[in-house]
Amino acid sequence: MGGSGIYVEARIRASLDDVWERTQDPGQHARWDARFSSITPTGHGEDGMRFDYTRRVPWHTVRGVGISIGERTGVSGTRTSALCFATADPVSPIRSGRGYWRYAPDGDAVVFSTGYDFEPGLGRLVDLVARPLLGWVTAWSFDRLRIWLERGEEPERWPLRSVLWVWMPERPRAARCRRSPAGGRRRADHLQDAPASLAALPSPSGSAERRVGE
Repeated sequence: MGGSGIYVEARIRASLDDVWERTQDPGQHARWDARFSSITPTGHGEDGMRFDYTRRVPWHTVRGVGISIGERTGVSGTRTSALCFATADPVSPIRSGRGYWRYAPDGDAVVFSTGYDFEPGLGRLVDLVARPLLGWVTAWSFDRLRIWLERGEEPERWPLRSVLWVWMPERPRAARCRRSPAGGRRRADHLQDAPASLAALPSPSGSAERRVGE
């Protein structure tokens, strides 16, 4: 991994605690993040919270596992959360990956950002399509979260198909989000704000293989 990661940033006019809750609670996270259909905690340990995740598509459900750890304190009130994830599903475009979320207070708002990278699961040619698509879905999901927090409109009001509702300018739009860090380069500097805890997280790959075999 490295050199071709994904970065997304959104400025959300909401309290830090509210942004933290909507993104750190597994049930609420799965409601706005189109990359997941469900996120289920499976236990807590010294290395963080372990979870199972699924992503349903019409013909298949991808299943994987992950580990995350949140840090509530930082410079100027900034919070971070690190996670790693993996799946042994043979049709998943992602094999394993790791990344972070960053919450930076900015006046009456929070700058919520993520950087992550992953090993492709279906080869380089599929990755050339899947990687930019995942970047777009991440940005679209961040704007859907912003709308939920700023306007009180629940994520279910804006299903993924709402991207076709061009007559509704208030719909979530990936274009409202930054796709590279300030002063950085898109895809090259996606992990420049990653917390130190990211490097310490163990890979959940072994658990992913066992999960598929169950």
